[in-house]
Amino acid sequence: MDVINLAQKFALFSEAWQPRIVGQINEMHIKLARLQGEFIWHHHPEEDEVFWVISGRLRMQFRDREVVVEPGELLIVPHGVEHRPVADAEVQVVLIERASTRNTGTEENERTAEAQWL
Repeated sequence: MDVINLAQKFALFSEAWQPRIVGQINEMHIKLARLQGEFIWHHHPEEDEVFWVISGRLRMQFRDREVVVEPGELLIVPHGVEHRPVADAEVQVVLIERASTRNTGTEENERTAEAQWL
């Protein structure tokens, strides 16, 4: 039961789109990620995702609209909804999602990453 200092944890890695696990609540992982540029269009058939912006400005694109998420705000993307995160400049986010959630959803490509524990 240690305090997790987000700034210290973010300082341990610099790679974009490579989530790092910092905790677990039941079957849910708490992950940190740095985002930069455009990700791929994807969806998660059974997993909802929480994107909690710590720094930067996240644009979440959906097929019918775009939502901007500022620092201190969070966005819940329901399962099955196709989306694409976009970060014009670096964004630091906390992700809350099932431990089984793959970052690229049903897609598998060069951006697919296995989350690692910090």
